[in-house]
Amino acid sequence: MRHLDQIAVIFAVGHGRNPWLFALLTIVFASLGRVVRGVTTGGALLGAGVCFALLWAAGIGGFAALLTVFVLTWIATRFGYRRKQSLGAAEAKTGRDATQVLANLGVASACSLLFVAAPKAALLVAMGAALAEAAADTVSSEIGQAIGGVPRLITNWRRAAPGTNGAITLLGSAAGVIAACIVAQVCRLTGVFGSRAAFICAGAGVAGTIADSILGATLEHRRVLGNNGVNFISTAIAAVLAILILQ
Repeated sequence: MRHLDQIAVIFAVGHGRNPWLFALLTIVFASLGRVVRGVTTGGALLGAGVCFALLWAAGIGGFAALLTVFVLTWIATRFGYRRKQSLGAAEAKTGRDATQVLANLGVASACSLLFVAAPKAALLVAMGAALAEAAADTVSSEIGQAIGGVPRLITNWRRAAPGTNGAITLLGSAAGVIAACIVAQVCRLTGVFGSRAAFICAGAGVAGTIADSILGATLEHRRVLGNNGVNFISTAIAAVLAILILQ
């Protein structure tokens, strides 16, 4: 870990933070999200803050990872939209609001800000894991509802209606794993972290998605937590797990 932290410090100091470029990319990202109706106006504004934080911490690599999450979730949300509408499980056409954006990306943003304050390589991997979980969770749910067939509760494997909290499908789960791996590989290819860390990032992201389903089938089903709370906790689990594995 000491060697990784030295690399992280070099990266933080030497990758060259350009506030004007970062501001431009942030504006483009937020505008894109609003134009394609991926987020509401409030969601776009909060997403802009997340985008700038990731750029400041991880440079273009952080931006690429965030953009990957957005593209994957946007495509998955609109895939089979009519079927999901008929099931009553489709996302609003106006996109995700600020609360939803915070629930899915708040932990990744926090990890980025912590990295800026104290450059530890594990924080970048935690950031990636939180992003991987956010992508995997949405993709698995959306693909599962569109073409996954009959979902089953993760806790007892009983059949459940589409959209039931904690219900999963094998096809949707496979799509989620692929999404997590894509986010991790984007981080690796853009130099945010190396191959071993990418493997940990993807694994922690998938584990966080499993935790999301368990929380959905238990605490959310009992109305102890809402969907946003489950999403936030699940990304936090992915981030913490990545840090613990790297210790």
